[in-house]
Amino acid sequence: MSKTKEKTSPKLAFGYGMGEVANQMSWYMINNYLTLFYTDVVTISANAISLIMLIARVWDAVNDPIMGSICDKTNTRWGKFRPYLFFAPPFLAIFNVLTFTVWPVEGVAKVILCLLTYIGTGMIYTVIVTAHAALVNVIAIDSQVRMNLSTARGIGSAVISFVLSAVVMPMILFFSKSDVANGRGYFFASIVLSCVMIPCFIIEALICKETYTDQLHNTALEGEQKRRGFFGNLKELAKNDQLLRIVISTLFGAICVTARMSLLTYYVIYVVGNYMMISAVFSVMTAAQFVGTLLIPFATKKFGKKNYMFILTGLMIFGFIGIFFWGAKSTVVLLVLSFLCGLCNSSGSLSYGMVSDCIEYGAWKLGTRQEGLAASFLSLAVKISTAFCGVAGVQCLALVGYVPNAQQSASTITGISFVVNIIPAICGVISILPLFGYKLTEKYVGEIREELEKREEAAAKQTEE
Repeated sequence: MSKTKEKTSPKLAFGYGMGEVANQMSWYMINNYLTLFYTDVVTISANAISLIMLIARVWDAVNDPIMGSICDKTNTRWGKFRPYLFFAPPFLAIFNVLTFTVWPVEGVAKVILCLLTYIGTGMIYTVIVTAHAALVNVIAIDSQVRMNLSTARGIGSAVISFVLSAVVMPMILFFSKSDVANGRGYFFASIVLSCVMIPCFIIEALICKETYTDQLHNTALEGEQKRRGFFGNLKELAKNDQLLRIVISTLFGAICVTARMSLLTYYVIYVVGNYMMISAVFSVMTAAQFVGTLLIPFATKKFGKKNYMFILTGLMIFGFIGIFFWGAKSTVVLLVLSFLCGLCNSSGSLSYGMVSDCIEYGAWKLGTRQEGLAASFLSLAVKISTAFCGVAGVQCLALVGYVPNAQQSASTITGISFVVNIIPAICGVISILPLFGYKLTEKYVGEIREELEKREEAAAKQTEE
């Protein structure tokens, strides 16, 4: 086995980043506009939206781990994860469009159609995002290279998010042929994004070859995992205490970010009082996220992944609190603090880099390597956060007296600001608590990889004999 230190391939980084571009093309409108679409365009009640989100996430709790397990058991000439990137995107495109369709029905039928399209989108998204997230663990083997590829993923996310934040709402308004977004605008905007998404996923699948799949997946061990079955593998994975810490941290961190991003349009429209400021705020945040992502390789080398996560989360909490007190008083202050918050949104790339280390730890401690199942746990945490934000967000807006498409009272405006800024800040504090017990430093992970390579060499010799 070669001991040459692995280097990050620019071509590979570009390909993996393109996968994240495609991912954001699919999920951006759902994250940032679906709640607004449901309340102001489809005119579904807060209780109905909460029910949709709750049912979808209960299903995800079953569907996501199963999909991760299926990926782990997949063996084709294209690898374990690439087939899903080749063949699933067209189906996701169809359901993305259906999710932003205003159906010509009323009452219960309307709610049921919204539920079915949202669940369908979530299921196909799970197929793709699980493969996309797990792929990094078989296209690279070195911890820092995997972190660099996760950074490339974050750069792809930041770049496309910047573009989308600048063009999506103007595009929706353009197709709406009005100063106010309507169903026609959302529908055609989703078609445009879906058509661009498909080739981006294909590019990722073509470039990102699974170089290390055979080396990392011992045939005898694969057989043992299959004999254990889905629930046995799930039980084994739950013994990976470091992975569980990252999943819990990601859950609350994603609630922190997703809750704010999904409700930020309400803050800008009703607290700041300017529809067109939406693009400015989102553009500043995504530009800052791009800068923050570029800093990750250097910052993680200097501070370590865990410590840098602490730094970013602390700055983000400060930004949220600052916007609550001063954001609506000054456009400059709002944009400066939004830049700070956006800088810290790059922490999502850190989570994926830390999961890669947890997979190595699980292989060393438990003798079990399950990239797909581990990735599905992180995906599930993100989607649970999205659902929780959809449920809790609209309920919180209702509690503070929000009335769609109307002039809000002074107390409601303050309440919207509290929901959008202070509640996410509290979730940010909770998100860093599990990390105090996280112990996978770069040095420790390097030692684990050396031990695993010794085991792999011994297993290879036994196979030859």
